[in-house]
Amino acid sequence: MSQNADQGGRALILVDVQPTFCEGGALPSPGANAVSERVARYTAGHRDEYAAVVTTQDWHIDPGSHFSDDPDFVDTWPPHGVAGTPEAELHPALSGLAFDASVKKGQYAAAYSGFEGTDEEGRTLAQILRDADIASVDVVGLVESHCVKETALDAKKLGLQTRVFTDLTVPVSPELGALAREQMTAAGITLEESGLGSDS
Repeated sequence: MSQNADQGGRALILVDVQPTFCEGGALPSPGANAVSERVARYTAGHRDEYAAVVTTQDWHIDPGSHFSDDPDFVDTWPPHGVAGTPEAELHPALSGLAFDASVKKGQYAAAYSGFEGTDEEGRTLAQILRDADIASVDVVGLVESHCVKETALDAKKLGLQTRVFTDLTVPVSPELGALAREQMTAAGITLEESGLGSDS
């Protein structure tokens, strides 16, 4: 999948836009509900620009040491994204939108990158993008400092031209957000705003 962007299509990846990561959820980040609303508006308004739109979800069944009653918020976390619960479903803001594939990750282990999950047919995110002849991706969603960053880094490692829209994601904290942006920039990922503000 290392072809140039003009030799393949572009995909939009919506990473973990779930209530569990929003205000009122088990593992909230400030501003996450507003980001979810913006992601939904962007997706609705720009759907025809993408050859594929794919969602990812934390979908934890028994992720082992990823969950802890005494979490360090680095390697261990409070229970979140529990499979089958309302918090683990896609954010209500996304209801009514059509997606080409939906990837669930982290059933039995920690999984930060969307590329660690599979869809209902057992296809990995890499396979889904390959099947759709995707050469470049735009990554948005929750949260910038963790799953958005890791998904973007994996996309870049696969040879995909990778862009993260900074106004369509939010970090756990400003400090971790700054670190994530440094890591993504160093990997050659493009960081820019979506332009949604001028569209609304």
